[in-house]
This record gives sequence, C-alpha cells and structure tokens, in this order.
Amino acid sequence: MIHPTLKTALRPLALTLVLPLALGGCISLFPKAKPVQLYSFGAGVPAAAAPAARGVTVAKGATTFPPAAQGDRLLTSTGAEQAYIGGARWAGPASVLFDDVVVKAFDASPVRLVQRGEPLSAASMLRMDVRTFEARYPGPSVVVQVRATLIRNTDRTIIAEKMFESTVPASDNRQTAIVAGFDSAVGKVVGDIRDWTQANAPPPAR
Repeated sequence: MIHPTLKTALRPLALTLVLPLALGGCISLFPKAKPVQLYSFGAGVPAAAAPAARGVTVAKGATTFPPAAQGDRLLTSTGAEQAYIGGARWAGPASVLFDDVVVKAFDASPVRLVQRGEPLSAASMLRMDVRTFEARYPGPSVVVQVRATLIRNTDRTIIAEKMFESTVPASDNRQTAIVAGFDSAVGKVVGDIRDWTQANAPPPAR
C-alpha cells in the first residue's frame, strides 16, 4: 500500500513522463514538408574557338545580376508578372553559379582570366551585366541576356562592348525541362562571351 503523501509526490512525476510520450505522438501527425529539388547549370558550354596568342590575361570585373534572379530561386515571368517555381532551387545563388561557369569556360581557353586577389596583372578587365535570367511564359522559353564590356586598365577606356542573348524553348513545362533550357542558354552566352573576349583582349604590354 502506497502512503497518501507518496501518491501526491509521484503524481507530478507521472505527468512529466506521460507528456513527452503524448508530444511524441503528436509530432507524427504533422504534415511532412515536400523536399526541394536542387539544380545547377552551365555544363553545356561549347569548346573554345580558334586559339589566341598565349600570355593574354584579362581581369575579371564585377558581375551584376537582376535582384529578383540573383538568389537560389528559379525566376519566371509572364508579361509584367514575376514568380518563382515552387519546389525547385539552384544549388547556390544564381549569380555565384554563373561566375563559376565563366571561370571554368576561360580555364579551357588560351585567355587567362585573373580573379581578384591573384598576383597577376592584366591589360584589360571584363565586366558582365546580366540583364535577364528567367523562364518566360507562355512557353516557357529560357532567356539569358548579358552585356559584356572589355575595359583597358591603363586609362579605363572601353575597348569593346556587346550584348549577348540566348533564348531556348523548354521541351516541356516541367522543372527538368526548364533547367535544361537554362543550361543551354547559359552555355551559349558564356561561350560567346569567352570567344569574343579572346578576339578583343589586347596582348600584354611589352
């Protein structure tokens, strides 16, 4: 027989033990979040054009991105309206992934792209202004538009400037098809910018 006083003392302990069990049962009733699929782009950059003279170096300037597209969400537009594709993300900020693609594209070309912090000098600097980076409806079609500017470092004059654009219709209105469109559009634009830079970058001063 348990003494009445002991019963009173054990009652809070029993409630304490029951409460976690009850909460544990409740947790299983919460709806599970749908997993977010991560994607990347830029694997489809074409091979470099005809080789240029070795020893040409170009400093990589800043790359600007539209605020709505620079993060890790896939931007779409329908006329004046913009929205993001639900359940899909880039594997990192689009602006960072784009710069990674540019660096890798130049690694496979005769032109050396010098990044900030490297102890190398360059006669010119490449700046890129990404104007459009989205999937457009109806369609959808992926549109990537970049203005590239090559600047002489000695006097900051513009050597050459050009707008590059690629529009790739998606094969279907599905995430994988739209991402494939981004991959093709980015590859075309970055490859064109690399070849254009290769053709216009001045040789090092002698």
